Amino acid sequence: MSEAVASFRRIEAPVSLRESVSRALTAAIVSGDLAPGTLVSVPSLTARFAVSATPVREAMLDLEKRGFVTAVRNKGFRVTEVSPEMLSHIAEVRQLLEPPAMEKLAGRFPQGALPALREQADAIVTGARSGDLVTYLEADRDFHLRLTTLAGNPLLVDVVADLRSRARLLGLSQMVATDRLEHSAAEHHELLDLLAAGDAAGARDLMHRHIGHTTGWWAGRAEEG
Repeated sequence: MSEAVASFRRIEAPVSLRESVSRALTAAIVSGDLAPGTLVSVPSLTARFAVSATPVREAMLDLEKRGFVTAVRNKGFRVTEVSPEMLSHIAEVRQLLEPPAMEKLAGRFPQGALPALREQADAIVTGARSGDLVTYLEADRDFHLRLTTLAGNPLLVDVVADLRSRARLLGLSQMVATDRLEHSAAEHHELLDLLAAGDAAGARDLMHRHIGHTTGWWAGRAEEG
């Protein structure tokens, strides 16, 4: 594995080491730091994260259940691949669900929720500026699921969470060296501005463009529009 992997870092917090390792590995896989097909072992990850083997092994089993890796007998775990076609399908379904949800939410956005959402948007921006993809991806996921929750449909929240967990943003780590990641991060504050102003059409259109990054910038391709 590359020594300069942005999502890998020493795990300092003594609480829930399994979860800490799982989150770091999820970010590495989703962002493409751990490329599809990469073979990793518990001993190598134990050394990299500077933790014992137990939380690493448990984290890998969790990732296997989620479809991020597959076990390779006597070797470790191999990062699974999601085809470009499947990524396109995921983005297409998200486009059908999330922009209309933001359009609906703009008509009844609870202003009291704005301060906490601003803090999450700030965390996304901070993660983008520092190149901390673990912080960026976790804050981004929490932000969007909280907004989707405010739309008032629990089933929609479950579906969106599942779709996001299936996605891979394979060009994300390369975006750290550009201004595109910060631009994408800033869109979270823009979305909040539109929701707080009750601009339904604006919130819908921005969400549509934001999801488009997953098959555009983050996939290493130019975007339309």
